Formats: sequence, structure tokens, C-alpha cells
Amino acid sequence: MNKYVISIVGPTGIGKTKLSLKLAKFYKTEIISADSRQFYKEIAIGTASPSAANLKEIKHHFIHHKSILEPYSVGDFEKDAINLIQLLHQKKSIIILIGGSGLYINSITKGLNSFPKTNPEIRANLNLIFKKKGGEFLAKELKRVDPITYAKIDLKNPRRIIRALEIYRSSGKSYSSFLGNEKNSRKFKIINLGLTAERKIIYNRIEKRVEKMMENGLLEEARSVYEYRHLNALNTVGYKELFKYFQEKISLEEAIEEIKKNTRRYAKRQLTWFKKQKNTTWFDYKSNLDVILDQINKEIQA
Repeated sequence: MNKYVISIVGPTGIGKTKLSLKLAKFYKTEIISADSRQFYKEIAIGTASPSAANLKEIKHHFIHHKSILEPYSVGDFEKDAINLIQLLHQKKSIIILIGGSGLYINSITKGLNSFPKTNPEIRANLNLIFKKKGGEFLAKELKRVDPITYAKIDLKNPRRIIRALEIYRSSGKSYSSFLGNEKNSRKFKIINLGLTAERKIIYNRIEKRVEKMMENGLLEEARSVYEYRHLNALNTVGYKELFKYFQEKISLEEAIEEIKKNTRRYAKRQLTWFKKQKNTTWFDYKSNLDVILDQINKEIQA
């Protein structure tokens, strides 16, 4: 019997969780989250984690299984998730994979490129340079040593720049030179589904979601983790803006507007990333479940 992983992607707030629950019920299966922020138990509200009722209704994996104090990389996730999928496939032919973190989704559907081991001191030094001189300074170095990566990555994401420079400084070879290396093969087939909507609708849903998060206690949640604001897990939309409010750099109203603005920008980047991925069938967020099931059946039969 063939084994399948149904991957559901799309911008934040589009309804991926809702669809994943419907499919999990239909196929009597379980859900694997590939949302890199929903791993952390301390930040459930700001990461729009599934509700307690959802988690009770359908078995989820990689939700709140880590603390923000525990380092957890995409490589760690790939290893743990692939092992779990193999275990689940012993009893279930179909598993649902859901997430808005493109790199984490790809680590399961495609596998990660093989990069050399790096010296932790190099990363620490790069982080120190970033704090003192900023991302533009590091981006200039990246442009000089690896123009291919410089042209492709999100230069507004310092973690990506630091990672590329870490590889270069550790190996003497560019980050881009390691791309395309042989990846681990998968013993299951991937069915890629995407949810989307008109940009105006996406943005409206985001604004309502942010307002709902604030009603649910995001401010208090952010305050509870403020002392750990230096951690990578908290370098994310919803917390960075409120940390600025706690530091009296902006008002609460300004922080909320920044969260909405930055979440819209994040959703735009998500769509750009996912639209570049091949073999994804896209559906309007209001699509009937039967239409989506028909597409899944076609791919299984093919």
C-alpha cells in the first residue's frame, strides 16, 4: 500500500488549520505541524496555535512540545518528523502536514540540503556583529562572498544572512555551492495543497486575527516572556512589536498596528515562497471539501 503525506500550505490566517481538521477527520488520521513557532509552549496565543478543543479532537504532533529555552533547528525537526511519519505510516496510509514555515515544510516534502558542520563560535561572532553593526553590514559581506545567495534570500531576515555567512566562514565555500546536494529520499508520496484568496481578503483576515489575539491575552503572554526577548524563538511578529511597547519606544496602539503591518508583509512573503514551489494545487480558501477531496483522489489514483 502506498503511503501519503498531504501537505497544506498558504499564508497566515487563511484557514489551513480548519482544512487540516476536516481532512484528518475524513481520513481518520493525525496532523503534523511544521509551524516553527507553534513548537513553543510559552507562546501559544501569538502563534495562533490550534485550540485546546482542536488538539483534543484530533491528535497533533509538534505543537507545544518545546520550550523557548530549548534550541530546536529545522534539521532537528526534519529528523524527528520523518521518524514519526514512518511510525504513523505503519497504521495509517495518509498523514496530514500543515504549516506556514516554508523551510520546515520543505524539510519534510523535499529534504534539506547537506551542509557541513559549523563552528558554534563563528555563529556567536556573527550574532555579535549583527548586534553591533546591524544586518546591512552583514548583507554587504554576503554580497561579496556569495552573490547568488544574496540575490535570492530574504535580506530582511538576519537569521538567513547569518546562516549563509556561517557556512562560508566555516567551510570556505559559499552557501549556494551546497544547494542541490543529494537529499534524503522519501518513502512516501507528497500531495501538495495550497489555500489562497484575494490579497484584500487575506489582509482583512489578518487584522481580525490580530485583534482576536489581543482579546485572548497576547499582551500578557508577551509580557510573560519579555525577559527572554533575546532568544531566537521570540524574534517573531507579535512579540517584537510588543517588546518595543514595553520599552516605551512606541504606544500600545502603534504596536498593534505594527503587528498587523508586519503580519501582512509576512503573509506576502509566504505566498511568494509557496507559489514558487512546483506541483502544488491551489484552492480558494472557501473551496468545498468535496472539491479538495476529488483532487486528492486524482493524485492518489495517478
